[in-house]
Amino acid sequence: MATNPTTKKPAADAAAEETAEAVTETIPARPGRKTAPDPDVVGPALPAGTDPVAVTLAHHHTIDGTDYPPGAKLLVSPDYAHRLRGQGYVTPA
Repeated sequence: MATNPTTKKPAADAAAEETAEAVTETIPARPGRKTAPDPDVVGPALPAGTDPVAVTLAHHHTIDGTDYPPGAKLLVSPDYAHRLRGQGYVTPA
């Protein structure tokens, strides 16, 4: 009968080594999200010479780290309004 030449550590020794290591690294806390104030224009910047478009959100959405609930009325650039409509975030006009 052949013997296995590999040397494995017993399970008790492996567990003792893992718990002996001290964890010294701490993870910084995630910054809290801001609630939506009455903003001027949110999202990407307006191109020169264009007027913002008013939209009403159909779903919860976060823009630049600020939470906006469904029904929030926002002013956004025309291009961003088009993208939000295409993704289903804006109520049909």
